[in-house]
Amino acid sequence: MAKKFYVVWQGRETGIFTDWNTCKKHIDKFAGARYKSFPTLAEAEAAFGNNSRAVKSTDASAGSPVKKRAAVQTVKTYGSDEIAAMNIDTKIFTDGGCEPNPGKAGSGVAVYRDGVVAELWYGLFNPKGTNNTAELNALHQALIMAKNEIGKGKSVAIFCDSKYAIQCITQWAVNWQKKGWKKAGGEIKNLELIKEMFALHQLLKEKVKVLHVNGHVGVEGNELADRMSILAIENRNADFKRYCETLDIEALLAMREG
Repeated sequence: MAKKFYVVWQGRETGIFTDWNTCKKHIDKFAGARYKSFPTLAEAEAAFGNNSRAVKSTDASAGSPVKKRAAVQTVKTYGSDEIAAMNIDTKIFTDGGCEPNPGKAGSGVAVYRDGVVAELWYGLFNPKGTNNTAELNALHQALIMAKNEIGKGKSVAIFCDSKYAIQCITQWAVNWQKKGWKKAGGEIKNLELIKEMFALHQLLKEKVKVLHVNGHVGVEGNELADRMSILAIENRNADFKRYCETLDIEALLAMREG
C-alpha cells in the first residue's frame, strides 16, 4: 500500500501525521474535524501551510522517522509516571476546548500544589473561537499563574496538551520575532496573543518548564483542565474565574469531557 500523509486542520491536535491510526485519534468524534490524506509530504506541507515543523513522525512500519528539515524541533511528551516523579512544588495543567472548531470556545486550568489539586479555573468563552486560540488562552493564564508562584519561591511546571501552543512560544516565536513577526507560510494566526505570551515566557523560561502531555489518556490534571474548558463553554464565562465548588475529583471527572 502506498504511503500517505494525513493533514489535520481541525481536530484534538493539528498537524501532519504519517499513519492513519494516529490521525484518527485526533479526529474521531471531534465536531467539525477537517482532515485529508496526501500522497507526498511536500503536498501535505503545502496544504497545511508550508510548515514542516508540524510533522508528527509515527510510522512504525517504516522503521525510521520521516526525514524533515534540519531546523525542525520536536516536543517531548510526558506520561503520568514521569509527571508524578517530578519534584516540582506547583504543577499547572491547561486545556482549551471548542465546539465545533471554529465555534464556541473556552479554556480551563488545574493547579496542583505539592501533588494535590488546589485550584481549578475556567472561562475566556468566545462564541466564535478556535481550539488553538482556546489552548493559547489557557497556557497564557498558566504563565501568569506561574509568575505568581515563582514570586513565592515555588518551582513550577506547566503541562499543556497542545504542541501548537507550546511550540508557538518556545520555538516558532523566536524566528517569527527575528523576521519582524512574519513567516514564510503566510499569516501568523493569534499573533497579538502569541506576542504577549512569548514576552512572558522569555521572562520566566529559566524558572518554569512548559511541557507536553497527551490529552484524553487519563492524566488527572489534564482531564480536570479539560472539564473546566467545557464548563466555560456551557456557562459562557467570558472572564477567567476560579471554580468554587467542592473539589470532588470523581464528580469532576464525571462531567462532560471535550
